[in-house]
Amino acid sequence: MKNFLFPFLFLFAYMVCAQSKVSGIVTDEFDNPVAFANIIFKNSYEGTITNDNGRFYMESETTHDTLVISFIGYEDLEIPLDVKVNYDMKVQLKESSEQLNEVIIFAGKQSKKNNPAVEILKKIWAKKRENGLRKFKQYAYDKYEKVEFDLNTIDSALMKRKIFKGLEFVFQDLDTSRITGKTYLPIFLNENFSKIYGDNLLGEEKEDVLGNKNSGFDNNQAIISFVADLYQDYDIYDNYLKFFDKSFTSPLSRTGVDTYNYALRDSAYVDNKWCYNIVYYPRRKNELTFKGDFWVNDTTYAIKNINLEVTKSANINWVKEIYIEQDFEVVNDSVFLLKRDYMMSDFSFSKKEKSRGVYGKRTTVYDNYVFDEKKQRDFYKTESNPYDPIVQNRDSAFWTNNRLEDLNKDEKGIYQLLDTLKTVPKFKSYYNLVSILGSGYVEIDKWNMDIGSVYDLFGYNQAEGPRVRLGARTYFGENDLWRLEGYTAYGFTDHKMKYGASGKILLDQKSRLIVSGGNRRDIEQLGVSLTATNDVLGRSIASSSLVTVGANNRLTNINLSKLGFEMEPVTNLRVGVGATFRTLSSALPDEFSLDYIDLEQPSGLASTIRQFDFNALLIYTPGKRTIGYGVERRVINDNYSTLLLNYTKGTEGVLDSDFDYSKLQFSYSQPWQIGGFGRLFSTLEIGKTFGEVPLGLLNVIPGNQTFFSNYGTFPNLDFYEFVTDTYMALHLQHNFNGRLFSRIPLLRKLNLREVVGLRGVWGQLSDENIALSAPASINTPLQAPSDKIYYEYSFGVGNIFKVLRIDFNFRGNYLDAPDARPFSITGTFGFDF
Repeated sequence: MKNFLFPFLFLFAYMVCAQSKVSGIVTDEFDNPVAFANIIFKNSYEGTITNDNGRFYMESETTHDTLVISFIGYEDLEIPLDVKVNYDMKVQLKESSEQLNEVIIFAGKQSKKNNPAVEILKKIWAKKRENGLRKFKQYAYDKYEKVEFDLNTIDSALMKRKIFKGLEFVFQDLDTSRITGKTYLPIFLNENFSKIYGDNLLGEEKEDVLGNKNSGFDNNQAIISFVADLYQDYDIYDNYLKFFDKSFTSPLSRTGVDTYNYALRDSAYVDNKWCYNIVYYPRRKNELTFKGDFWVNDTTYAIKNINLEVTKSANINWVKEIYIEQDFEVVNDSVFLLKRDYMMSDFSFSKKEKSRGVYGKRTTVYDNYVFDEKKQRDFYKTESNPYDPIVQNRDSAFWTNNRLEDLNKDEKGIYQLLDTLKTVPKFKSYYNLVSILGSGYVEIDKWNMDIGSVYDLFGYNQAEGPRVRLGARTYFGENDLWRLEGYTAYGFTDHKMKYGASGKILLDQKSRLIVSGGNRRDIEQLGVSLTATNDVLGRSIASSSLVTVGANNRLTNINLSKLGFEMEPVTNLRVGVGATFRTLSSALPDEFSLDYIDLEQPSGLASTIRQFDFNALLIYTPGKRTIGYGVERRVINDNYSTLLLNYTKGTEGVLDSDFDYSKLQFSYSQPWQIGGFGRLFSTLEIGKTFGEVPLGLLNVIPGNQTFFSNYGTFPNLDFYEFVTDTYMALHLQHNFNGRLFSRIPLLRKLNLREVVGLRGVWGQLSDENIALSAPASINTPLQAPSDKIYYEYSFGVGNIFKVLRIDFNFRGNYLDAPDARPFSITGTFGFDF
């Protein structure tokens, strides 16, 4: 998602019908902004509260003639609305010692005791498992979803820029956001209609997608991935709501009383149900929190309506606004079910009021609920294909009959606008630029080919010197059933050409049976990962890092051929078998040796390893979500675990293979969301090699001699500093997402984020393997961390200038080793939310 979003923002940041509308700022008599003041249309339950800077925007489909502003300690103020649209209002409140008469308004720090709002909140907690779908054994309903992207903050200055010359017609359909009051231009729309089935007793749920429609960009993998990332479900009753890789404390959370101030603002009939209106706002700044209000029924304590707006001070990048509305329908006297869910995000480089950006809006409507119709467990195991051409090409009659909410004038115009824009050469140039920055590939449509990746064009290592690389792949569309890929590279010091080529084909979509194969001849830095699969075109960043710590001379010539078969018999369970043949030799034999004892050679030594292996691989990734149905699919979430089991059988004699051995490897990676305290990522790796093998086939503890932070490596280890045939490693990294820094006044406004890490490894190296590779020990120490667990720890500061993280890494032991590095500084760049 981020690969599309940030280039898109970069491009447009520099180039780029309601009845009552109000906006403005509320200040006190000294012109200080009044945060969290109450703004209400008189004689209605439509209202909002000012943000951290005292600003507000609100609109209503009903015409109102009076606006009421109130805040404890100030006099109520009623402002006549003589016209329907009132922007940039400047409201000044006067201090008052009198209490409000009709409705008690709370502000500032609220007590947790003797607070009627908190007492109501406790009853919501007690009843939440009885609300909504949880009250029924089985359920089914229709779900209609539309996702829209808009350019926002469109003004005359932007429209007159040269970059829009020839594209003036796109500005004919400008509208104003009912949330922010900004003008916007719709540019993308996706619609989806599906049927949901669930069984609370079995714990099963399935979604049958019956129709899907995109406006214009249906073949662009970057945009489709971006859209899919917005398709995330959330439940306001959960303690934490996850958006854009961040966990926000829900106002209905059991920990909410420690995070929010709550105030009982009003009570009234809402759809003939007596409800309480509770306002909430954060107790502290710079935390991942919301502000807003909700209406809750007085008997069932089910939510009737809620709105959530992320506070301006929240520690989240590139998102200026997040606004959520949910409406619940009364099914009977005690059951409330979700009727409509609306979410709007304002993506922008800056949080300044007038900064330009992109709206991402999702509207989901639910209807036609049916309950307690039992279905067999097998029913939930069968899956529909959401990418079936029939589903993707529904006619207008289907959408007319199944849209649970009609498209407005602007949304109807998006399809025609995009069809027109695609014929304009200038727009196609802009579109291609965004696509290149996002995917890294230059699309050559007439050849059905992509050139790239552009990010791999230049590199450097001590064996090749400066290096250039040019690659290409076939690309007919997002869901190609087969793909060919290749590259060629040249080193200006060794004056040698390198190359790689691979192909893969999807033979059966249901089981995802894939056959793949290829060959690569290149120079590689091996040993940068303990549990690595043999990707025929894979090459680590350490192989071409421009700057390294110490001598990066332990490089290997590799000639790898592979044939593999893979299938997915159960969702997210991949099973693979295959064979590889490789030859390995040192790329710098005077500085790094892979020699081993071979009595059949005249010299008694061999410098090249020839090895044929059979491989069996099992990967289970529960919770992983993907899009697409072709030979390659895109992963659209990162909160899933990965279990990997890999077995390798080396066979001597096949194609003159040198060694007979077995290797068994296991790894388990798991992200852990620790409530509002950030996210912990853990990885456990275990492996053992059975039989005698030389240095080139052993397990190297992954060092890191680059200046880049690389999870899974040890930044204070040099390459090949530790070598094992038996190992166990653990990596822990926790990102507090600014939870601690937000409590420190001097650091609070910087929105920094704290990261801590701990990693350790234990391993052994048999006497037989040490003896076999004795010739290589001249310049490579054959030692393993067997006496005690080798460990490192680190402290990092992230979100520096929103893009940089710096880690301070400390070596815990083995400090007496030659040239041991007790301390290092590494960093990483990234566009993280």
